[in-house]
Amino acid sequence: MSFDAAGPISHLDAPSVIRTKRDGGTLSDEAIDWVIDAYTRGEVAEAQMSALLMAIFLRGMTGHEIARWTAAMIASGERLDFSDLRRDGKPLALVDKHSTGGVGDKITIPLVPVVMACGGAVPQAAGRGLGHTGGTLDKLESIPGFTAEITKSQIRQQLCDLGAAIFAAGELAPADRKIYALRDVTATTESLPLIASSVMSKKIAEGTKALVLDSKVGSGAFLDSEAESRELARTMVELGVEHGVQTRALLTDMQTPLGRTVGNAVEVVESLEVLAGGGPDDVVELTLALAREMCDVAGLDGVDPAQTLRDGTAMDRFRDLVAAQGGDVGSLDAAMLPLGQHTETISAPRSGTMGDIDAMAVGLAVWRLGAGRSVPGEQVQFGAGMRIHRKPGEAVAAGEPLFTLYTETPHRLAAAASELDGAWSVGDHAPPTRPLIIDRISM
Repeated sequence: MSFDAAGPISHLDAPSVIRTKRDGGTLSDEAIDWVIDAYTRGEVAEAQMSALLMAIFLRGMTGHEIARWTAAMIASGERLDFSDLRRDGKPLALVDKHSTGGVGDKITIPLVPVVMACGGAVPQAAGRGLGHTGGTLDKLESIPGFTAEITKSQIRQQLCDLGAAIFAAGELAPADRKIYALRDVTATTESLPLIASSVMSKKIAEGTKALVLDSKVGSGAFLDSEAESRELARTMVELGVEHGVQTRALLTDMQTPLGRTVGNAVEVVESLEVLAGGGPDDVVELTLALAREMCDVAGLDGVDPAQTLRDGTAMDRFRDLVAAQGGDVGSLDAAMLPLGQHTETISAPRSGTMGDIDAMAVGLAVWRLGAGRSVPGEQVQFGAGMRIHRKPGEAVAAGEPLFTLYTETPHRLAAAASELDGAWSVGDHAPPTRPLIIDRISM
């Protein structure tokens, strides 16, 4: 494909590219480069890209197609470079983490300050809610004043001075930003090629030198089976390594929601509990497992991530980070974060033991409460969410609360509650336990 001042010259057109993938064909390098560039510049219509995304969802992509699609999205914007940055005369230990998305997955919020406290530097390009899963930026923006729209110079300064910046992708992979929003409203989120390319285009472009991936397995994950989640993890690890980023992945359980809260502000409150040395066991376990991997791949020797929770240094780093990005540190008092004023409680019909809780159903319920989007750009409700009072295997007394739903719009409560029908049970025996950390994948 050749270029001139007016833009790319090509014999390609959107219907031909769509037809190729619709009919099970393989997209050429030229076709991928053209369609990503043309869509980013507005020459391919939303309806046409929606059709192509559905064709990819149904037909899949080869490994080469995924690699080229990822490279084209990286090339659609700038690629940050922090290799010149120093702290105490030494290069920064740049490392990041990404989750493929889960229900109640607030891990980034406590994890980043833990790694900061261990001496790492985390350039965290984070996203907003997608489908039934929440977004880190939506959660953090429930803190009054917090902004992820920060400049490149501020990102660089924070990495040197504090050890982290959490920011919207901005000009990083702008093609992915447009496609990401479109996937959210066209039922094309659960696609291995689209997930892998979306994650890795942003992470490679953000300038990190090392990356740990959290690939989810279970009903609340984007992909249905453990085999698919393994394939996704391997694909992302390979993409990272090909682009010079040391990459490894953990396969982790997402059959049931993480922690006891799902939503926006409610997950920030739970994250603060973890940073204060408490919080749900599963959230603490996964935070520390990922922190250890991040410290190891970044070459941070002799550090103990758990100690940063015990001695309060991780909490100190989080407060520093929030303040640097405009957040009201005083509002981190749980009582000052927003919580939906309209509630509904689902109570236990009998005494017994809490059975499994379907993560997907919970995610959809919280989405219906207003914590997620139904159209691109829609404002989420920071106070929308759910509190889970009993986790699988815990004793339950008849009539006690099991779930509390929060929203600012009361008409949403009935639809949200209906999503939970059949998604949980109270029985006589505890359900089988599953390991939170299933496997580790590296090259």
